[in-house]
Amino acid sequence: MLVPRVIFSPRQAKLGLPPRLPSATINPQMRVLQLEINGDAREVAAHDHWTLLEVLRYSLGLVGSKQGCDKGDCGSCTVLFDGKPVLSCLTLAASAVGHQVTTIEGLAPKPTGTLQPVLDPVQVAFNDCGALQCGFCQPGMMLSARALLNTNAEPSREEIHQALSGNLCRCTGYTQIVQAVETAVARIAQGDGASASGDGPAGHSPPDDGVPA
Repeated sequence: MLVPRVIFSPRQAKLGLPPRLPSATINPQMRVLQLEINGDAREVAAHDHWTLLEVLRYSLGLVGSKQGCDKGDCGSCTVLFDGKPVLSCLTLAASAVGHQVTTIEGLAPKPTGTLQPVLDPVQVAFNDCGALQCGFCQPGMMLSARALLNTNAEPSREEIHQALSGNLCRCTGYTQIVQAVETAVARIAQGDGASASGDGPAGHSPPDDGVPA
């Protein structure tokens, strides 16, 4: 039975308090969850009231899913739940048992025997179109876009707007974000999801793990 070496509560993390060390046995108020995260079986101890976002960030260290409003308004915590976008800040971790969860880290998996991730066409297009500024909203945006393309290979601009309507960006006017999704659609249709140079319009290379800092 795997128990996290250190356990963060959401309140401790927000206040910058040190993590508490686990006791020799699991806290009786916690239970062990068997989760499937990014194709891997993960076992984690969590309280019943902990959200999927809290478990992903503070128990499993998957910080690509951002903690923004904690009210389901901003979309920065978006993950894929059996391929469909959900707000992990409003989803109980226990409800993920028996389901496949994909975070931004899983959108760019590392093939067996290599350290270099293979970026999804959506990630490449976002980089090439410069569809970000601070990058905080980008993981949720890209996962919502990927969920759309999983079910609609040729979305209209209106359908792209609708798919991204739950993801807020406070930096841009959304123009380049929509262009990035349209670029990904065109490249996937042509069988070319990668950029020839791997450089964005400003000469910036994409992050090694596809996750904004």
